[in-house]
Amino acid sequence: MTTLIHRGRRADVGKNADKRLEGEDDDSKDRNLDEEESGDSKDIRLTLMEEVLLLGLKDKEGYTSFWNDCISSGLRGGILIELALRGRIQLEPLTMRKKRLLDRKVLLKSDTSTGDVLLDETLKHIKATEPAETVQSWIELLTGETWNPFKLQYQLRNVRERIAKNLVEKGILTTEKQNFLLFDMTTHPVTNTTEKQRLLKKLQESVLDRWVNDPHRMDRRTLALLVLAHSSDVLENVFTPLADDKYDTAMNRSKDLLDLDPDVEATKASATEMIWAVLAVFNKA
Repeated sequence: MTTLIHRGRRADVGKNADKRLEGEDDDSKDRNLDEEESGDSKDIRLTLMEEVLLLGLKDKEGYTSFWNDCISSGLRGGILIELALRGRIQLEPLTMRKKRLLDRKVLLKSDTSTGDVLLDETLKHIKATEPAETVQSWIELLTGETWNPFKLQYQLRNVRERIAKNLVEKGILTTEKQNFLLFDMTTHPVTNTTEKQRLLKKLQESVLDRWVNDPHRMDRRTLALLVLAHSSDVLENVFTPLADDKYDTAMNRSKDLLDLDPDVEATKASATEMIWAVLAVFNKA
């Protein structure tokens, strides 16, 4: 769906106890996600979808590029990765018949609420779906790209606007109306530029000063965000502000990372399987 673009040079009691333990385990996973983001802002916690949209928004105009037809699918991929990192879903076990990430189905691991409406809505769909679907199928279903009229119910609507409203509530965006000759459009200019710059710096440093040349030594959420920025065709936005030499280095290292074989990398760490599965979907397109 997208490619890296280079610029010129650049028993009941027991069951209840188990449920409580499961809920506590899910809460612990959510807390650990926050703790993983060392060096990040301690006041504002963003989901992967919010970070991707923030990267794609034009700061002053408050909307994404009209030419970007990848971000909708990328945001749905972000929802799946976010749910996996929070311990709510997982891929079915690797078998001799199902070795490829694209062939393995998404399974419900826990239906405990995440507190995020989009995540919980997706979780509800996954729980209610039999037989289970693959990662690619879920991205298509959640985006509404299906020929099956009975599966249109799985489409998540107004995703960009709902994510933008979350960012408005967190004090990062504001809401305005802009006139585009024939129609009015709601836009969301960036008001908290510090938060966006923090996000840009985190990704830039991950492939420059903090480059480890091994995706399995990277912070999982940073790895996920690089994959999603690529899948959503907004990675160029991250590196454009860099000087030419740093831009070239960042783009080349990102390309090396994103050109890795997802099926091979997923076997090295099960905790990152969903990240590699989403990359496999977009690299296939």
